[in-house]
Amino acid sequence: MKFNINAQSILLIFCFQFIAVLGYAQPLTGIWQGRINKHTGLISNTYNLELKLVRNGDSLIGSSYYFMSKDSYQRFLVKGYVNPYDGTVTWWDEILTDSKNQGNNKQEPSTLHFVTDFNCPGEGIMKLDGEAETNDAKGQKKTPVHLVKVDAPAFADEWDYVLEHFQTGGNDPAIIDSIEQLVMLKKAAPSQKVIIQNPSRKKEPVPTTTSVPIAINSEPVKPVAKPVQTIEEMFVTRKKVLVTEIPVSGDSIELRFYDHAEIDGDSISLFLNNKLLQKNILLKASPYIVKLPVSELGESNELIMVAENLGSIPPNTSLMIAYINDIRYEARLESTENTSAMIRFFKTTQAANKLKPNQE
Repeated sequence: MKFNINAQSILLIFCFQFIAVLGYAQPLTGIWQGRINKHTGLISNTYNLELKLVRNGDSLIGSSYYFMSKDSYQRFLVKGYVNPYDGTVTWWDEILTDSKNQGNNKQEPSTLHFVTDFNCPGEGIMKLDGEAETNDAKGQKKTPVHLVKVDAPAFADEWDYVLEHFQTGGNDPAIIDSIEQLVMLKKAAPSQKVIIQNPSRKKEPVPTTTSVPIAINSEPVKPVAKPVQTIEEMFVTRKKVLVTEIPVSGDSIELRFYDHAEIDGDSISLFLNNKLLQKNILLKASPYIVKLPVSELGESNELIMVAENLGSIPPNTSLMIAYINDIRYEARLESTENTSAMIRFFKTTQAANKLKPNQE
C-alpha cells in the first residue's frame, strides 16, 4: 500500500503536533489582529481590531481594541469560552473600559459577540475565522471576522504580563483574577495612577496563591485572588437549595437541560446521590440529554446542579425538563458561587397523589 503525502498534509500534521505539544491553551492565548465592520444604527464603520486572549481552563478573558489609529480607540474587557464539543472559540465584549478621541458621541457603544474556529493553515500561522454579531435597534447584524495571531501588540495594557510569561507562571489563575480586578479598578478610578510591579525577576515558580502586586498612588493594594476549586470542591462547599421534588416510576428518566433565557456560556456539572454524574455541560438552546435507569435509583435521590461558571449574565440559570412515563415536568434551576440547585426524585406508584405534573 502506498501513501501520497503532499505538502498540505505535512503542514496539517505539524499543526496538530504543535497543538498537542504546547497544549490548546497556548495557541489561543496571545495577540490577534484583523479588521472588522461595526454597525451602530444605520452607520457601519471598518475598524482595526486587536484582541488579547488569555485562556484559563475552558474560559477566556482579555481585552479588545477597536481603533482607527493608536490615538483613537475603544477598549473592552472581553470574556468567553472554548466549546468542548465542537472546538469553537466564543468571546464577547463584556464592558467598555477605556475610550479615547471618540468625539461627542454619547450613544451606547456597540458590542460584538464572536464565534470562530481555530485554524492552523501553515507553520507559524494561526487564525480565528468566523462571524461576529451585534444587536442594535434595527436587530441583529452579522459580519465576517478573520484574525491572525501576531507576536507584538499595538496597545500596551495589563494583560501583557500574562501573555509574556504565560509558560513561566503567568498562567496562574490567581494572577489572571488579579489582572481582571485591576482592569475594573482602573475603570472605576481612571484618574489614579496604577502600577504593576513586575515579579518576573523571581526565577522560582509562581505559587497558586500569588497575585500580581498593585500600587495605587504608591499605596500598595493586593487583590485577594480566590483559590481555584475543583468541581468536587464546589459541590462540597456550596449550599444545596431544594428547588422541587419529582415522583419517579417506570423504567427510565430522561432529563433535558437548556440555558434559561439568554445563551451566555453557562457551564454546569451534575451530581447524583453525592457522585459526579456529568461535568463540563455547556448549556445551549438545544438540550443536553441525560437518561437515568429507574432500577438503579434509590427510594429518594438527590440531583445537584453545580455552576462551573456564571456565564456573561450571572447567575448560572438552566431549564430542566424531565420526562417520566410520558409525563413532563419542568424545573428552573439557579446556581451561584455559593449555592447549587437540588432536585429530589422519589419512587412512588402513586405519583399523581403527591405532585401535579406539567402536561404538554
